[in-house]
Amino acid sequence: MNEALLRELVPAVIGVLVRRGADFASAEDAVQEALAGAVRTWPEDPPRDAKAWLVAAAWRRFLDAARAEAARRGREAAAAAEPPAGPVPGADDSLWLYFLCAHPSLSPASAAALTLRAVGGLTTRQIAAAYLVPEATMAQRISRAKRRIAGLPLDRPGDPATVLRVLYLVFNEGYGGDVDLAAEAIRLTRRLAGATGDPEAAGLLALMLLHHARRASRTGPGGRLVPLGEQDRSRWDTGLITEGVAVLQAALARDRLGEYQAQAAIAALHADAPSAEETDWVQITEWYDELLRLTGSPVVRLNRAVAVGEADGPQAGLAALEGVDPALPRYAAARAHLLERAGDLERAAELYAEASRAAASVPERDHLVREAARVRRSPRR
Repeated sequence: MNEALLRELVPAVIGVLVRRGADFASAEDAVQEALAGAVRTWPEDPPRDAKAWLVAAAWRRFLDAARAEAARRGREAAAAAEPPAGPVPGADDSLWLYFLCAHPSLSPASAAALTLRAVGGLTTRQIAAAYLVPEATMAQRISRAKRRIAGLPLDRPGDPATVLRVLYLVFNEGYGGDVDLAAEAIRLTRRLAGATGDPEAAGLLALMLLHHARRASRTGPGGRLVPLGEQDRSRWDTGLITEGVAVLQAALARDRLGEYQAQAAIAALHADAPSAEETDWVQITEWYDELLRLTGSPVVRLNRAVAVGEADGPQAGLAALEGVDPALPRYAAARAHLLERAGDLERAAELYAEASRAAASVPERDHLVREAARVRRSPRR
């Protein structure tokens, strides 16, 4: 059973059903049932045309559900003449569905969650982890979003900014371990940037390329997390870096700066440094200033404080950290890093341990535990 193929086909099959008259929620339910049937039957009897099989199976399930509801008999009559069997056009519906999921009736958070579940192929657990909320909370959000758009005509494309946020979330989930999702996010963003000419879409593409270039060096044996400063830069993909920088430069030349372009500029400066010690932290801090102006994000403020600590010394970084909410994820780890550089090893070790208990993933937790142990073993200054 080729699970990657099934996930790749889902957006296209949903797109076919929606164009034939199914509402989005019913189409997604029908496709999920068809996928369950594929898992049962394909190992013994694989189809010659996987997409056509899924379309036919999902369409039958949609019609069965429609016939069971008296209120939908009018639409059933119009849709009863099932299109003839045969090869299904190979159009890529993924990007189209991303826009449809960003429906004007949905909040950005709901649109992103629904798209990640129905089109991006992520599980509810993965989406919940991306949003840092309990899985049950995310399941309810997705259910409410599907009910909200049930029966609505999906002919009004949603907000491009929401689509970009969704693509960024898909990439980040893939970058955390599922390479296929990261590659899919890059593919879709590349198409979006080419189709729209939007410099922010190009900025997001550049950001993805520059981060993806470091993928091979981000983990060590056994999935051990390797921080940026300790990564083997000879393993970075110079082709992706070159492309990412070129895409970014073209976007910046449009003089319509946005948050993804600013993030990509920071990533480009890291990629340009021959070593961690040669990183241009002064310029990185300046880009964080721009990013903070654009977003006002507390996460950006946290990252800026770390950059200030590298550019102007740990005391300056700790001063910049004073305006950041201590409840913010990774605050404790950032403060621990700055305190270690300032020589307060005892407090740094305590904060590394505290940060490990709040880590969002097992590799991050293990890394912070090792950092706490390393600092405790360090000779006091």
